[in-house]
Amino acid sequence: MQSQMEKKPTMQQLLEQLQTKLNEVKMGGGAKRIQSEHAKGKLTARERIEYLIDPQTDFLEIGAFAADGMYEEEGGCPSAGVVTGIGYVSGRMCVIVANDATVKAGAWFPMTAKKNLRAQEVAMENRLPIIYLVDSAGVFLPMQNEIFPDKEHFGRQFRNNAKMSAMGIVQVAAIMGSCVAGGAYLPIMSDEALIVDQTGSIFLAGSYLVKAAIGENVDNETLGGATTHCEISGVTDNKYANDQKCLDAIKQIFSTLGENPKAGFDRIESKAPAISPEKLLEIFPQDRVKPYDMLEILAGLVDGGELQEYKKDYGKTLICATARIDGWAVGIIANQRKIVKTAKGEMQMGGVIYSDSADKAARFIMNCNQRKIPLVFIQDVSGFMVGSKAEHRGIIKDGAKMVNAMANSVVPKFTVVVGNSYGAGNYAMCGKAYDPRLIISWPTAQMAVMSGASAAKTLLQIKVSSLKKSGKTITEEEESQLLEEITNKYNEELSPYYAAARLWVDGVIDPRETRKTISMGIEAANHSPITERFNVGVIQT
Repeated sequence: MQSQMEKKPTMQQLLEQLQTKLNEVKMGGGAKRIQSEHAKGKLTARERIEYLIDPQTDFLEIGAFAADGMYEEEGGCPSAGVVTGIGYVSGRMCVIVANDATVKAGAWFPMTAKKNLRAQEVAMENRLPIIYLVDSAGVFLPMQNEIFPDKEHFGRQFRNNAKMSAMGIVQVAAIMGSCVAGGAYLPIMSDEALIVDQTGSIFLAGSYLVKAAIGENVDNETLGGATTHCEISGVTDNKYANDQKCLDAIKQIFSTLGENPKAGFDRIESKAPAISPEKLLEIFPQDRVKPYDMLEILAGLVDGGELQEYKKDYGKTLICATARIDGWAVGIIANQRKIVKTAKGEMQMGGVIYSDSADKAARFIMNCNQRKIPLVFIQDVSGFMVGSKAEHRGIIKDGAKMVNAMANSVVPKFTVVVGNSYGAGNYAMCGKAYDPRLIISWPTAQMAVMSGASAAKTLLQIKVSSLKKSGKTITEEEESQLLEEITNKYNEELSPYYAAARLWVDGVIDPRETRKTISMGIEAANHSPITERFNVGVIQT
């Protein structure tokens, strides 16, 4: 088995791995496929986005590692064959969805559908206009049973088109390549549908299927090209000579958009954090079991390192504080990772949620809702405290109180997983199931029901017990080998990239990008006024 003394990757090594993986993702289907698109006079998905967004502005990519390591028997599907994120077009913040035709001709895999729906969810939650750059061969037929009929499958995007239209969310689509079958409804259910001449086409069935179905001989351009739909059918609004002119037209549309009401979250002039981003990398420990002071991490994330802690001397394993991130007022709930001592002299383990800390967090969350302050959860959590003492003190009801207040929050929530994210701790600290507007992780993150060591030993016991029941004996050597296999498999599933591949998190980021990511998230959320009243219902006391 791997030596316990083997050195763990340094932060620098983890960041190098992150950059390498990002570089690979950005190549899409590879250099040859990119050249093939260029030969057709087309830009790639990422080139289209770069051309579309305002110069010197950030593009906050969502789901860059979607499908990472998945569909390998099909040759892989980098970034799930679609690029999504938040950017600025003609000064307006918006969501952008661009099919990547270099990846399986932009065909939809199951994770492609999940990623598209996530992008639409971001637009709907934040009431942001959305741009679709369509270039897709449609559903990946060998996996149609995993993408076609269910509630969260392919068809849900068209339902969302209709819902967004009713909500008054602007949707603009550009048909810049293939757009076939059910996928044809997405651009046509948008407010405006543009098409690129000669390279863009849209039809319910292509020429081969038309021939097979009704015996008609017709080429794709006549069937559903730009001239057909702009001059004969009226399906599309206007045609453009190339990608750039089509994207220019989208910029022009966005330059005319009127302003909508804002949520009104408080923002003042931004200040640099108390410690540099580089120092932040040094502070976070290489060994995840090593205690550290989360306040030092927060000093590298909040403006001026200034925190106004709530109940500072009570429930110390959770830090609750108001602060500012890039000028935005925020309420922070962060796991304290050092060992703390209560006023009664009891020692409490860092990263564990106790009754007093859960009680404090619940009240703090309620206060932030009352004050209309967005919530930021910084996760490095092992779970809730267990044992007779914790049970007798009512850890379940106190934990339920925190989950209740967090789940019913009407202010936007943002989650950053910096270290551990285990079990019910993931839930209480606003994991994916609790609708954070954005959830991101550092390369140091791990997400699972429990730690790798604990899980591997538990799974081993189950496996050995099962073998014994079948009448099989197992030697110490075989047991050791089995433990190694279980440990390796479980550790692979702990990886932040495993979580990002399945969109359990929106992305894995360099810790130095944390402030910018949260700031853009709050700016997006500020486009959506809070209309729902905060109500926790029946709460355990």
